[in-house]
Amino acid sequence: MNRKPLLKLQQSVPQILLAMSASAALLGSLSVNAAEQDTKAEENIEQISVIGSRRLGRTVEDSAVPIDIIGADALKNSGFTETNALLSNLLPSFNFPQASLTDGSDHVRPAQLRGLAPDHTLVLVNGKRRHSNALLNLNGSTGRGSSSVDLNAIPANAIDRIEVLRDGAAAQYGSDAIAGVINIVLKSASSGGSVAAIYGANVTEMDGVPQLESVSEGSDGNLAFTEGGDRSLTDGQTLTLQGNMGFELGDNGFLNISTEYRDRHSTNRSDYDNRENYARLDDGSLDPRELTVNRYNHNFGNGDVEDFSVFYNAGYQLTNEVDLYSFGSYSKREGEGGGFYRRASDSRNIEEVYPDGFLPVITSDIDDFSLALGAKGFVSEWNYDVSAVYGQDAFEFGVINSLNTSYGPTSQTSFDAGTLTYDQLTLNVDFSREVDVSFLESSVSVAVGAEYRREGYQIDAGEEASYAQGTFGPGGAVTDPVDGPFGAAGAQVFPGFTPESEGDNSRHNVSLYIDLETYLTDDWNLAVAARYEDYSDFGDTLNGKVATRYSLTEDLALRASVSTGFRAPSLQQQYFTSVATVFVDGEPTETGTFAPSSDVAKALGSPGLDAEEATNYGVGFTWSTDFNFSLSVDYYQILIDDRIVLSNNLSGDAIADLLQGTGANQGRFFLNAIDSKTRGVDVVASYNVATDGYGDLAFNLGYNYGKNEVTNIIDPPAELQGAGFDQDNLFSGTELRRFEVSTPRNKYNLSATWTNDDIRTTLRTTRYGETQDPSDIPERNEVLKPKWITDLDVAYSLSENLSLSLGANNIFDVYPDATRENVDDVTTFSRLFAYSSFSPYGFNGRYVYGKIEMKF
Repeated sequence: MNRKPLLKLQQSVPQILLAMSASAALLGSLSVNAAEQDTKAEENIEQISVIGSRRLGRTVEDSAVPIDIIGADALKNSGFTETNALLSNLLPSFNFPQASLTDGSDHVRPAQLRGLAPDHTLVLVNGKRRHSNALLNLNGSTGRGSSSVDLNAIPANAIDRIEVLRDGAAAQYGSDAIAGVINIVLKSASSGGSVAAIYGANVTEMDGVPQLESVSEGSDGNLAFTEGGDRSLTDGQTLTLQGNMGFELGDNGFLNISTEYRDRHSTNRSDYDNRENYARLDDGSLDPRELTVNRYNHNFGNGDVEDFSVFYNAGYQLTNEVDLYSFGSYSKREGEGGGFYRRASDSRNIEEVYPDGFLPVITSDIDDFSLALGAKGFVSEWNYDVSAVYGQDAFEFGVINSLNTSYGPTSQTSFDAGTLTYDQLTLNVDFSREVDVSFLESSVSVAVGAEYRREGYQIDAGEEASYAQGTFGPGGAVTDPVDGPFGAAGAQVFPGFTPESEGDNSRHNVSLYIDLETYLTDDWNLAVAARYEDYSDFGDTLNGKVATRYSLTEDLALRASVSTGFRAPSLQQQYFTSVATVFVDGEPTETGTFAPSSDVAKALGSPGLDAEEATNYGVGFTWSTDFNFSLSVDYYQILIDDRIVLSNNLSGDAIADLLQGTGANQGRFFLNAIDSKTRGVDVVASYNVATDGYGDLAFNLGYNYGKNEVTNIIDPPAELQGAGFDQDNLFSGTELRRFEVSTPRNKYNLSATWTNDDIRTTLRTTRYGETQDPSDIPERNEVLKPKWITDLDVAYSLSENLSLSLGANNIFDVYPDATRENVDDVTTFSRLFAYSSFSPYGFNGRYVYGKIEMKF
C-alpha cells in the first residue's frame, strides 16, 4: 500500500485548519449578523460554572481561575464513547494513554491532568465528590501507584456538560484537588430524549510491523521466518447502544434517565513470537509442531469488554424555599485481558494440560454503585445545601485459561482470584449568602460549610488454589513432597489474594471551610478560601487559597491565584497486598506489593505513609471580543512535597528470604519519597462565525506545555545498605524518569466544526509531543516522536428527529514508531509487544464507525 499521499494529506491538516481559520475570520468580519450575536449572548449566559467559586451565577468568563466547559454537542461529535478518551481528544492538558498487559489497569485505565498522577485530580458529579475505584494501578503504565475515579463508568450520553477547573483547589474541595477538578453535570431535561446506536471497528495496517508469511526450518537447523508487508487487521468491533429520557415529576419536578450498553471486542497489536515453543527432540532437531503453531500467541491491545451503565438525575421543588434532589448510578463491567504467553516447554506450563502452551487471561467483574440525596433552598437570607452521597466500587478478579503449576496435571484451569472493594460516604452541609459591606464596591459572597467523609477498603482472598503452593515440581513433575523443588505457586499470570492479604480497613475525616469573594472595585475581584481537615489516620491539615481577577478593559482581564493543598494517602496505597507477574526491563517477574505497615516493608525501612503537601501558583489573562473570538493563556507551577510513590522492585538474597512462601521473588511498597515540580502553560482559543449562505463555523485551539521534574529524593533507608540486596536505593532511574518524561511535553488540539442546514462536519487534529518510555538499560530507552492524530465526523439530518453520522478516529492510521525499530537493544518482548504502552494516543490505529440517532 502506498502511504505517501495519505502522509502528505495528514501533514497538511494543521495548515488546512489554520487556513480555514483565517478565511473564516475574513468572511466573519463581513457577515456576522445580529442573530448570531444574540445566540452568542445566550451561550454566554449558559456558561455558568458550578466549580471554582461558590458565588451563585459565576460565569466562566468572570472566573479568577481557568475553567473549561465542554458541552454535550462536543461530546457526541466523535466516534469515542469512553469519557476519558473524549476528554483527551478535547483537552490539551488531559492525557489518556491506553496501556496493555497491565493486569487490572487494562480494565480501568487511568488518566492524567497537567501531567500529574490520576489521583491528583478530584472528580465531582453535580458538584459532589465521586468515589474512586477499588483498583490500584501497579504495573508499568502512566499513573503507576495511583487509584482514581473511573470516568469511563459515566456514560457520555448522561452528561449535560463537563467543567474542568485547571487550578489547585484543595482549599475549596479537600483532598486530591492538586492538579484540578473535573465536575460532571448530568442532564436534567424533564421531557424528550434520544436513542442511538454506534458501531465501529479498527481497520488498520500496523506501521513497521510485518506480517508473518511462513515458518520453515533453516539450513542451520533453526527456525527461519518469511515476512511480508505491514500487517493488516480488522478487529476491535464495538457496538454501543445509548438511551436518554426525561420525565416530569408532578408539576414541579423532573427525572432524567440515561443508559448505555457497550460490547467491545479485543484488538491485538503483538508481533509474532520467533522463539522455539517446544523442547528439542532427542536428536537435537526441531519439533515438527514448530512449523504450524500459532506464532501470534500474545494479545497486546484492548481487551474484550462488555459493560452496562444507568444514571439518573432528579429534582423536585417541594416549596418555594425548598428543592429536593437526587442522582445515582449503577454500572457493571466484565472484561478479559491477556497476560504473558507460557510456551509449551516453559517450566510454568504442564504439557499434559496445555501441550502447545497457553495464554492466561485475567478477567474482571466490576460493580459500581452510587446514590446521592439532598435538599437545598433559602432560609433567613442564607442559601443552604444539605446532602449525603454514598458510592461503592467492587473489582472481582478471575483467571481463566491458566493453571497452578504446583498442583500438577490435575490443576484446575480457572480461578477466583479475590475481590477489592472501596466505598465512600460523604455528608455535606453548605451555607452561602451575600453580605453588604459599606466600604466595598459590591457585597461579599460568604460561603461556609462542613463535610464528614468515611472511607472503607476491603480485600477478600481468592480461592485456595489461586494462591497456594502444591507438591508438584516445575512443569508439573512429580517431586519430593517435602523438600521439592516445587513449581510456581498460584494461578499463572495473577496469583489470587492470600488470607494474609485480606483486610477490612476504614478511616474518617471531618472538614470545615470558608470562602469569601467580592469586588474591591468595579474591575477588581478577589476571592479567598480556607479549609481545615482532620483525618483519623494521619492527623489534620489547614490549607488556603487566594485568587484574583482584574479587568484592564471590557475585553481584557488578568488573573492569578496561589494556594496550598494536600492529598491524603489512599486506603488502597496503605493496605493493598498482592503478588502478580510484572514486566521488568523486558522480562516477566513475580513481584509482590506489600502494605507500608507490613513486616516485609518495615524490614526494608518503610516509615509508613503521610499526606502529600502542595503549593500551586497560577497567572494568566483572558481576552474576549465582540467578534466572537476568545483567548486565555495561563501559566502554572505546582510544587508537591512528600509525594507518595511506589518503590522500585527490590530483589536479592535478603529479599528472597523475606518473601519465602509468598510466591514473589521481588518486593515493593509505598512511601513518601520524592518532591516534584510541575510547570506549564495552557492556551485556549475559540472563534465562531456565521456566514451568509455558507453555514456556521466554530474553531477551537488548545495548547499545553508541561514539564515535570523530580527535585528531591528521600535518603535510602539503612536497611538497603546491607548485604543481600541488588539495590542500594528505593528507586531506579526508570521510576524517576517516568515522572518526568512519560507524558507528552506539549500537546496541540485543533478543531473546526462546520454546520450548514442538515450537515455538520467536525475535523479535529491533535499533535502529541515527544514522550519517552524509559528503561534502566539505555539501549532500551524508547523515545516516541511527535505525531499528529486526525479525526473526522460527518453527520446528516435525515429528518427533524433522525440523524446519521459517519467518521473515523485516527483517519490516517498513525502509529508510534515500532519498538523494534526504535531501540538499540531489541529483546524478545520488545519485538512481541510492537509499540510502547506509553504512547499518549494508544496503538490501535484507525477506527471507523457509523452512528444513527433518533430524538423524540
